[in-house]
Amino acid sequence: MTHATPPSATSSAVPPSQGPLAGLRVVEIAGIGPGPFAAMLLADLGADVLRVDRVAPGGLAVLPQDKDVLARGRRSVAVDLKRPEGVGVLLDLVERADVLVEGFRPGVAERLGFGPDVCLARNPRLVYGRMTGWGQDGPLAPSAGHDVNYVAVAGALDPIGRAGGPPQIPINLLGDFAGGSMYLVVGVLAALVEARESGRGQVVDAAIVDGAAHLLTMVTNLQQVGAWNDARGTNLLDSGAPFYDVYETSDGLWMSVGALEPQFYDEMVKLLELDDLPDRFDLASWPHLRETFASRFAERTQAEWAALFDGTDACVAPVVPLRDAPNHPHLAARGTYVEHEGVVQAAPAPRFSRTPAALGRTPSKPGADTREALASWGIDDVDALLASGAVVQRDPS
Repeated sequence: MTHATPPSATSSAVPPSQGPLAGLRVVEIAGIGPGPFAAMLLADLGADVLRVDRVAPGGLAVLPQDKDVLARGRRSVAVDLKRPEGVGVLLDLVERADVLVEGFRPGVAERLGFGPDVCLARNPRLVYGRMTGWGQDGPLAPSAGHDVNYVAVAGALDPIGRAGGPPQIPINLLGDFAGGSMYLVVGVLAALVEARESGRGQVVDAAIVDGAAHLLTMVTNLQQVGAWNDARGTNLLDSGAPFYDVYETSDGLWMSVGALEPQFYDEMVKLLELDDLPDRFDLASWPHLRETFASRFAERTQAEWAALFDGTDACVAPVVPLRDAPNHPHLAARGTYVEHEGVVQAAPAPRFSRTPAALGRTPSKPGADTREALASWGIDDVDALLASGAVVQRDPS
């Protein structure tokens, strides 16, 4: 498999300090899902992110950390946060940091001794980022949950799916990463901008339910003015419209159709060589239109249709299998995916004209960088801390 590689992501030797967040120091309390992805994005953009891992493995681990791309771009220190000396190390790091990111349930960080009040007392300019599903308050705040639960309660799961069918789970993109990680990063960066003027940090409460609800702004607006039906799969953008849907090809693959505007629709119909079609905005005609499109797309392979529609304004594109996406000509030309240290992964995004982001270092094993990273952050007596067990240096190999 050949992957085009943009200049900003060619080698782990490229220092992440080249990015637009160069000089920013972030302490990340290790977690799963949206917190690590937010920290990865900050590291991609050039921040010096120090990941504070447990001294013993715990929680859900889909991959070993040194194989987990969500842990890329930062060093790992192993700190025992159940010991006062370990909490002391963390607070010493906080004193030197611009941002702290944690994803515990409400009250856990306070109970362990590094809640916002304690941290802001040590560093009044600190931006304290909190990543949760339910938020820091509300009836469900103390409860466990996962992406599917958060988007379900936020109203974002119910509209997704085919007419007459159940809600369809959009993997964990909508909740964890769009409604969670991205809102945490936006909040942290906004708070940093404000802190430059005020000299004061603050707490950023990033809740997936809030972010998912915010992402629904257009849909909820359409619903309230009567332009969106409650029944899933019956609307313009939810597979209800036959000109905004996916169709199976003769080889069992799929084509996506997004021909919303009249000129794009006309181009699609022309290339499909279809005549005498009913008015596409006559809802009664939609079943016939869908059947007509389905029948036509089933006549050729995906590759044949993709070649026909390539470079046109018909808004028709192949549904590329995830495994094949890095080799799509457009993505290869842009270097959207790269092969970095033997692992295919998405390149940093977005792109910057003057301060390009970089992948930085490959993921570390938990605690593999403890001695070196603590020393580089100016922590004294690292050997004594290692001897006491407050921090642990793991074999990096």
